[in-house]
Amino acid sequence: MSNGDTETASPSSHTVSYPRLPPRQFAAMNPEEYIAERLNESLVWYDKSAKRNKSWDLRMSAVTVISGALVPVLINLDLPYVNLGATVLSLIIVLFVSFESVHHFREQWTNYRSTKQRLRNEYFLFTTNEGPYAKMDARDTFRVFVERIEGSIEAENASTLQVMTTINETKT
Repeated sequence: MSNGDTETASPSSHTVSYPRLPPRQFAAMNPEEYIAERLNESLVWYDKSAKRNKSWDLRMSAVTVISGALVPVLINLDLPYVNLGATVLSLIIVLFVSFESVHHFREQWTNYRSTKQRLRNEYFLFTTNEGPYAKMDARDTFRVFVERIEGSIEAENASTLQVMTTINETKT
């Protein structure tokens, strides 16, 4: 074990961390623990993943658009090595478009961002006892809250899997 939160296995030079889930009795988790351990960690992960994918999408789009605009200009110039420059830019465009078609940065960042917002919205409905939680007893409220949070996470996972497989399958 490397710390109190993870166990580390190192069969070669790679280090892999596994989460340590605390043993609990059935139905022993209360709302505060669930929010701290599951919801907050999910919000952090979705936020970080959305930012990373948005950054990749914006950078790759900018390079692709700028390169695409420069290629016709370059091929009309009569300068040494201009054809090489146009070829290199064309190659960059093809590589970036291909890379995007594999990783789907735009779809991923919008998916992650909307899931994060849905989880935050659910948290506020729960803590203010509004929306689907109004007029429920505490036990039912927490049960419905967990079901809705887990349902949102499951829907995002299914959406990601669909984006990553369906689009790639239609191209092959």
